[in-house]
Amino acid sequence: MSGPEGLDTALADLAATARGGAPVLVALDFDGVLAPLVDVPSQSRAIPDGVAAMRRLGGTEHVHLALVSGRGLADLASVAQVPDGTLLVGSHGAEVGSWDGGLRRGGPVLDEAQAELLTDLSGRLRDLAEATAARVEVKPTTAVLHTRGVDPGTTSRLTQAALELGARQGVDVMQGRDIVELSVLHVTKGDALRELRSRTHAARVLFAGDDVTDERAMAVLEPGDVGVRVGDGESVAPYRVADPEAMAAALHRLADLLARPGSGGPSPARGGDSVAG
Repeated sequence: MSGPEGLDTALADLAATARGGAPVLVALDFDGVLAPLVDVPSQSRAIPDGVAAMRRLGGTEHVHLALVSGRGLADLASVAQVPDGTLLVGSHGAEVGSWDGGLRRGGPVLDEAQAELLTDLSGRLRDLAEATAARVEVKPTTAVLHTRGVDPGTTSRLTQAALELGARQGVDVMQGRDIVELSVLHVTKGDALRELRSRTHAARVLFAGDDVTDERAMAVLEPGDVGVRVGDGESVAPYRVADPEAMAAALHRLADLLARPGSGGPSPARGGDSVAG
């Protein structure tokens, strides 16, 4: 992976594209990228510097801002603190919407068989997690086993059992950091990123993610795009930053380059934007 100097050059190229009038898409995962990972997802919030960076980018001509998350769409909107006009993708691409003073959504549509399968998977995961510290979350298209904070032996046992459930026909399995997600729709963050590129007519894309599920989006990036891995773990992304604080700094750097072509100095964050959450 390239170091900070390489990422700075890539950000400068992105800024030059937007300043030249071609659309640029900045698509970000939320948890682990803009917000630190926490044991209780409802308590998660983007760090203040990340919120400020999103406000700046969201007000920039020719830049489209999007969040692409495994969270359910309504859950994502409730915690994200995004500026108006931000595109929102939840449930790994199964739910799409935007923020404009409130959530505007286009929800997923499950047929009867898919709805029954989701109900069955949710019940089976709850049975597995009973009497343990694991937690089961049910999203509009997905049943999720969370094992953060669970002892290693129990985590191994529950993870294996959940993966076996995912071997059923009609189930798409996504295993990430301390989670196993069983989806009844076969969509990925890669599918979502392709759709966002088409929707925004983006000439170039920046995508940042921190987990295994984000690699499906990294894999569909095209020459000239910028993939950033946040934190550790194997990745096909050419660039890496340490944590949400470093990612916020990179987004501010992009905003600086967009606001002041040819200057490396900082520009003040925009105020007064309405935000979700």
